[in-house]
This record gives sequence, C-alpha cells and structure tokens, in this order.
Amino acid sequence: MAGTADGRGTAAPARGGRSGGAGKPGRSGARGPRDGRGPAARPRATSVAVFRSHSRFTGPDSAWGRFQRGLDRPLTPYYLILGSAALILVLGLVMVFSASQIEARTLGLPFAYFFEKQLTAVAIGSVLMYVAARLPVKLHRAFAYPLLLGVIALLLLVSVVGKSVNGNQNWISLGGSFQIQPSEFAKLALVLWGADLLARKQQMRMLDQWKHLLVPLVPVAVLLLTLVLAGGDMGTAMIICALLFGLLWYSGAPMRLFGGAAAIALGLSAMLIALVPHRAGRLQCIGATHIPADGSCWQAVHGVYALASGGIFGSGLGASIEKWGQLPEPHTDFIFAVTGEELGLAGTLSVLGLFAALGYAGIRVAGRTRDPFIRYAAGGATTWIMAQAMINIGAVLGLLPIAGVPLPMFSYGGSALLPTMFAVGMLLCFARSEPAAKAALAARSRTKKNRGGVLGLPQRTIARLGKARQRRER
Repeated sequence: MAGTADGRGTAAPARGGRSGGAGKPGRSGARGPRDGRGPAARPRATSVAVFRSHSRFTGPDSAWGRFQRGLDRPLTPYYLILGSAALILVLGLVMVFSASQIEARTLGLPFAYFFEKQLTAVAIGSVLMYVAARLPVKLHRAFAYPLLLGVIALLLLVSVVGKSVNGNQNWISLGGSFQIQPSEFAKLALVLWGADLLARKQQMRMLDQWKHLLVPLVPVAVLLLTLVLAGGDMGTAMIICALLFGLLWYSGAPMRLFGGAAAIALGLSAMLIALVPHRAGRLQCIGATHIPADGSCWQAVHGVYALASGGIFGSGLGASIEKWGQLPEPHTDFIFAVTGEELGLAGTLSVLGLFAALGYAGIRVAGRTRDPFIRYAAGGATTWIMAQAMINIGAVLGLLPIAGVPLPMFSYGGSALLPTMFAVGMLLCFARSEPAAKAALAARSRTKKNRGGVLGLPQRTIARLGKARQRRER
C-alpha cells in the first residue's frame, strides 16, 4: 500500500529502466547509432546546419540573391539612371538654396536669387532630358556634327567677345544676368561626335590601325583643348582629356597608347602650370590643414574645416558656419563641403552612393549593348560625369588640386547643368533601346492593357459591372 501510495517512488525506477536497462533500448542508448542521431552522426548534422545557415545569406532565396536578380533585370539600368539623377537634382536644389543665401545677401540680392535661377535651369534641363530620352538613336547621331561645329564657333567667339569671370575668359553674355559657357557644351559635342566617328570606323573594320584610331579623333580633341585653354579653363580641359581617354578605352586601344598619351598629358600640364603662378599654388594646397602666413590655401583649408565640423549627421540644414563668408564659392565648386557640414557623413555618403549608382548603370548600358555607337556614347558620357564628380569631390577633400569644376547636377550653374542633363537623357534613351528592355516594356504595356481593358479599369471591376448590368436587364 505504501509503494502504491507513493506513485513517484515506483515510477522513477521504471523510467530509469526504460532509458538505461537491457530490456528496451532508450533514446540515448543503442537506438542512437541505429537512427543516425548518435555521436557518430553529429559532424554531418553540423556541416548541414552550417551550409543551410550560409545559404541564407548567399543562396538564391537570400537577400543577396534577390538583390543580384534585381540587378540583372533588363530595366534596372533605366530606373537606376532615372532615380539617381532625380535624387541628385532634388538634393542639389536643397543645398543650393541653403548654401547660397548668405552669398546672395552679401551681393545685395534676394535670399532665393541663386535658387530661383537654378530651379529655372533644372526646369529647362528636365525638358532637354525628356526630349533626349525620347529621341531615336539615329537622331542623336545626326546631332553630332552640327553640335561640334556650333561649339567650335562659340569657342572662337569667346576668344573675341568673351567675358572674364574669376580670371577665366570662357563666358558669353546673353544680356542681363544670363551668360553661357560654351566649354561645357564641348564635352557633349565630343561625346556624340567621337562615338559616331568610332562607330563608323568599327563598322568598316578600321580601328585595328593606329592612324584610323587616332585620326581625326585626337586632332579634334586637341583643337577643343586649345580653345578651352585659351580661356584659362584648365578644369574643363582635364575633363576633356579624361573623356578622350574613355573613348579610346572603349574602342579597344592598346595599353602602350595610354602610357604615351599620359606622359604627353603630364608634360603639357606641367608646362601650363609653370606658365601660370596661381596654378602652382593650387598644387601646394593638396592635403593642407592650416592656412600659411601668405593667406594661400584659404579655400582648401576651410573646405576641410566644413567637412570636419559636420560629424556623422551634420549640424543641420541651413546651420553651416563656413558659408558665412569663410568659404569661397559655397554654392558652386565647394557645395560638397557645405553638404558635409550640414548633413554630415551620412549626407556626403548618400551623394557618393547616388553617383556610384549612376556610374554603374551607365557602364552596364555601355557593356551590354551590341550597337557600337551606344557603347561609345554611353561610355563617354559616363566617363565625363564620373570624372567631373571625382575632380570636384577630390578637390574638396584635399586630395586633388582645386580645378574650379562644379559637381554635376548638384552645384549651381546652368551652363554645366543643361548639357549634363541632356547626357543623362541620352543614357536613358540607350537604356530603353536594349532588346531585352524593349521586350520588357512591351510586355508591361500589354499587361496594363489586359488589366485595364478599354476603359483602363481592372478586369474584376469590368466583370462586376457586366454582372450588374445583366441583373438590371432581367
């Protein structure tokens, strides 16, 4: 009776006998090796678990796998170009408004003077970008020679009736406060004309010979460089050189050609720097963190101060201190420094990420097309925008000499903005003209048509309306 009353006392040995006795095998006894869950099978189970855990990050169903599939879609370059360019323009307008207020009041102008002019330029540039995105590729090729001849004529006109700004005579006044810089349009002209020239020669299989590879591409580029340098604009000349190298790279020029061309370019640059004293002073300001006794490197050092005082998230939009007369050109050449001060490291990395997305999409358009003109034009336009962004940001960071070039689609300046936005529209046109992108757009339009029917309504709504009409007729 005692043993029966104490149920827990009799039950414990029974469970112990089942787990470790000889009558029936327990869960941790002889049954383990038989069903594969014993000590001998543990390494295999561990390796399978590690593989499954690893596949969560790199497998086809992982986030990285979905990201790669998204990049491989035909319309991804189109949306990357459109989205990154739009965000750069919007953020640039915000920063132009913030960085130019003190400069405008110093000149006796309204607070929003520079912002309104930039907004007008963005509106005109948006029309140009839309037109360029909708134009056929053949019309882009047809504009190459007229644009080149027009730019050469304007550059010759600059040397006669040009207006000097900050020591450079490269502007043409259009009356009032409106003026144009033809050297900015020389980049677009060289992209279109060089791409058309190289495409024609590739179709005739003439690019294997050096004379056909270099002539007349290099002489025309040298002519543009000469006219640009005659006005003192060395920053634009650097971008034209980078653009020429980009066209030669996409045409398959040998590496020894680039070595010789780089040596010639460095020699000419050294000669041009020696002829103008203030250019040599800009080289001395690379990496400067304090202002010398003679007052040189003022702009470079205060640009570094602006970036350093921003921290991670910045001092706040509109709260920059350097734009109060300490930092020259805060809304043009050094707007990236004001961005770093007000938006911090997060803001500057966002700008860099947008330019990286734009560059990736442009290179992908150039690399996947079979049309030689699209390859050269997309590669040249991408090289132009990325080289100009690198020169501007490198100067603000103190890694390169100050070249006086604006940040594309971000800094204030309509003459630089309009041809750049046309080039972005041209990239959009090229991204849409790929066969896979055309097929995706056609399939999407058919899907929308099937969903919307004739009235543009979903099929469920149309069916519901039809049933209601049948009931009323009954």
